[in-house]
Amino acid sequence: MTIPAAGTTIEIHSYKHNGQIHRIWKETIVLKGTKMEIIGGNDHTAVTESNGKTWITREPAICYFHARHWFNVIGMLREDGIYYYCNLSSPFVIDDEALKYIDYDLDIKVYPDMTYVLLDEDEYEEHKRSMGYPKIIDQILKNNISTLTYWIRQKKGPFAPDFVDTWYERYLKYRKY
Repeated sequence: MTIPAAGTTIEIHSYKHNGQIHRIWKETIVLKGTKMEIIGGNDHTAVTESNGKTWITREPAICYFHARHWFNVIGMLREDGIYYYCNLSSPFVIDDEALKYIDYDLDIKVYPDMTYVLLDEDEYEEHKRSMGYPKIIDQILKNNISTLTYWIRQKKGPFAPDFVDTWYERYLKYRKY
């Protein structure tokens, strides 16, 4: 696993449990890269869906990936505050092609006032059946929902005050436009 240096640009590839590509983010600037964490930033980046359709993100975002936790966190900077979109996912791996993870459908949306809601439980149940998620995956994800909601309530990790703003300032130093 080659850890990208700060200032380099990477792609992010999201897969489904069955190995099919789910989504690709074309350009994310690495702000911090270690074996355990990758923090990146992007703004108005192209995203390609599994069906080939492409769209552009609307606002700056700081992305947090961890090598041991089964979730990743995207902090989106909007006019009325920071919104977080948390994907329940496998820990990241990285190779010469991209940062990669498996998306396990469940998401937590966190609002600027730090209230949150668990999303896509129906999609998770459907994919758990159709893709045959093992029972151990189900247990790991439930445990990581608990960890993630604890982090949100305690304002830990990417939810800490000033985390997104601090990394966004670093992102502004690296971006090329």
